[in-house]
Amino acid sequence: MAICLNTMKNCSDSVVIIPTYNEEENIEKIIRKIFSLPKSFDVLVVDDCSSDSTAIIVKSLQKEFCTCLHLLERIGKKGLGTSYIAGFKWVLKYNYDYIFEMDADFSHNPDDLIRLYQECFKGEADLVIGSRYIVGINVINWPMSRVLLSYIASKYVRFISGLKIRDTTAGFKCYKRKVLEQVSLDDVCFKGYAFQIGMKYIAWTNGFTLKEIPIVFINRTEGTSKMNKSIFTEAFFGIIWLRLNNFLKKIFLLK
Repeated sequence: MAICLNTMKNCSDSVVIIPTYNEEENIEKIIRKIFSLPKSFDVLVVDDCSSDSTAIIVKSLQKEFCTCLHLLERIGKKGLGTSYIAGFKWVLKYNYDYIFEMDADFSHNPDDLIRLYQECFKGEADLVIGSRYIVGINVINWPMSRVLLSYIASKYVRFISGLKIRDTTAGFKCYKRKVLEQVSLDDVCFKGYAFQIGMKYIAWTNGFTLKEIPIVFINRTEGTSKMNKSIFTEAFFGIIWLRLNNFLKKIFLLK
């Protein structure tokens, strides 16, 4: 069980990490929705120095949810991957058993947190992934060009890496604590979608069990997307680097 920072009493066994950059339109709504669920979750917001009122809103909500809402403020916009790494390091200090990744913009349905938790809790998987592609293509309000790009990118990653996961860039996940404890977090350097690919690949190559469950992904209706060309480029070449690095490690281990 985790220890609350403010009360030093036991909290939920689960924590949802939400990275933010200028999400003032969504952050209060997503936090309130998570705290309304029948299963309790703590929330850690990792804010990358938002220029809007995102952090201010979270601090205001901490007065209401003082034992279960936490804020980690960072200096500068450093990217999705480094936000999650900072969040992972923080939550590992407080002994949460289940650690979730989730977007702030409602593209991930908070109700599905319970389904991800149940799959992990049953013990059948060490990393459970909310998948857009395990049953057809479940994406709403994306332009067809982006749907095709995402779908083809996942196929490309599967071909290069050998991963059996259909939605390799998925960002809605539940980790058992032991997965993050075994990963060398300081060695994970990717910032964008390559981070999502890399964490699945590292978990898989370390012998952990991965499982996908179907979700419906809904494109944001408020706020601005953080996708850009550099993020896509990093993902394209990052998986080649990961596979090559793993191959070289095996060679040296055999010598």
